[in-house]
Amino acid sequence: MTVNMSFFGGNPFTTPVGQRIEQATDASLTSENWALNMEVCDIVNGTEEGPKDAIKAIRKRLQQNAGKNYTVFMYTLTVLETCVKNCGIRFRVLACNKEFVLELTRLIGPKYDPPRAVQDKVLSLIQSWSDAFSHLPDLAGVTQVYHDLRQKGVEFPMTDLDSMAPIHTPQRSVPEPDILIDRPTEAANLAAATGAVQGGIIAPQPPVTHTPAPVKPPVPSTGVGVTGSPTSSTASLTPEQMAKLRSELEVVQGNAAVLNEMLAEIEPGKEHPSDLQLLQELYSTCRAMQVRLVDLIGKVAHDELTADLLRINDQLNNLFLRYGRFVKNREAGSQAAAILSQDLRKEADDSLIDLSEEAAAAAPLPMATGALGNKLAGL
Repeated sequence: MTVNMSFFGGNPFTTPVGQRIEQATDASLTSENWALNMEVCDIVNGTEEGPKDAIKAIRKRLQQNAGKNYTVFMYTLTVLETCVKNCGIRFRVLACNKEFVLELTRLIGPKYDPPRAVQDKVLSLIQSWSDAFSHLPDLAGVTQVYHDLRQKGVEFPMTDLDSMAPIHTPQRSVPEPDILIDRPTEAANLAAATGAVQGGIIAPQPPVTHTPAPVKPPVPSTGVGVTGSPTSSTASLTPEQMAKLRSELEVVQGNAAVLNEMLAEIEPGKEHPSDLQLLQELYSTCRAMQVRLVDLIGKVAHDELTADLLRINDQLNNLFLRYGRFVKNREAGSQAAAILSQDLRKEADDSLIDLSEEAAAAAPLPMATGALGNKLAGL
């Protein structure tokens, strides 16, 4: 797929997603705003122009702050990384386009003299994307740039699994469940198999404190570890680990299938309380499992498994968009019901007997009382 990058023009921060990106990378922030970061992903996934508008805003933000404000620069890289992990192929095609990746490398070149941490962050993104998407022809641009840089002698940082950024989601109003619905052991096994980390993105800042942790896994005894040479950026799985991981992915897909069925059958605002509670728990559980699932992308040296992880992640993101629409429609229905209730109360108040002399002359008291009773009976 050929991508024309000539659309980078105008003010990219006037679009809805551009405004969110500008807010999420504001220099006054003391840490990453994960609620805004995930809102950016939702807009990218849910709108036609979202991917192009987002990549334009990210590119512009990086250009504006290269060599000037590396706090904003790093926040922008965080938004970029989060979108690549949480958004679909439309955004990844743009982010992994050769021209865009080359632009990233130019922004960490000698002209801007960036700190080593910034250089390492950009190079690690290029390296991880190349590892994760090398089997996808539409995303071959990043792999080509990666190999070109290696041939020119560029040294890429070692992959530190303890410092890799997890996928964060904003705080929720619904409490997270401590166990997977009907399948507690599978949830714990998935967390153990993926070895999810809770580290932040910009070292040496502490981890983001509001990272959700709905699944409480035991200490893994046989997690996925890095094998091979010290510079290996991916993990090799033993046959036992592969079988175990495949089993856990079936659990994720099973939960996603149930969530999909419930969203198709339940009418917003007319659901039974027990169904609503189950739906909320399923959503929270799928969100928690996605954190572990996405963290595997780029860590395992298995093309078929990586493709499955990307496919399941896309399915989950689509489900989360549907759930978001369900919540919005339910809230809209509740507001409409509240307005209707107010109107009915106002109608009842207006129908109360007017004891003024003029009203008494116009309508005898017994007839007014009967009319009031009929109106109240109809409420």
